[in-house]
Amino acid sequence: MGFSRPPHTGVKRALFRMPIWIYRLGLGGLLDGRFVLLTHIGRTSGQPRQAVLEIVGRHEESGGYLVASGYGSRSQWFRNILREPRVRFQVGWRHYTGTARPLPAAESGRRLADYARRYPRTAASLMRIVGQDAGTTPADYARVGADRDHGVPIVALCPDQRER
Repeated sequence: MGFSRPPHTGVKRALFRMPIWIYRLGLGGLLDGRFVLLTHIGRTSGQPRQAVLEIVGRHEESGGYLVASGYGSRSQWFRNILREPRVRFQVGWRHYTGTARPLPAAESGRRLADYARRYPRTAASLMRIVGQDAGTTPADYARVGADRDHGVPIVALCPDQRER
C-alpha cells in the first residue's frame, strides 16, 4: 500500500488544521503535551509555515521531542526542515527555538517500533490514515520508520541549550 494524499481541501483539511488554531488561540496547553506546534520556514517562499504533529517520544540527548513524518519525504514540513533545520516549536504552554533533525534510519525505525509497542492502536490508526501498511510486529514498524522516502521517519526537535 502506498501513501494516501494529505487533505488539501474541505472538511478533512479543516479537521487536520484545527490543532493549529487551538495553538494560535493560546490554548495549546489544553492539548496535554501530546502535540507540538512546529513553525518552520518554507523552502520556496521563505515564509513561516506551521504544522501540528503528534509527539511520539522524548529525545533524551537534547531534552527535546520526537515527531513522525506521516507522509515521509512528501510532507511539506519535512522537506522544509531538510532545507532549513532552524525551527520554533511549542509543546503545551512552553515555547522553544531549536533545530529539527531526522534521526538516522536505524534509530528512526527503533523509535517508531517503540511508539507502536506503547500505543499499538494509535500507531495502527495513524498508519492507516497516512496509507501506510506498517504490519503488526515491532520489526514491521522498525522497517517503516527506517525508510525516509517511503516510510514514516522520525525527527528530533532539539531545543537550544539555553532553553532546556
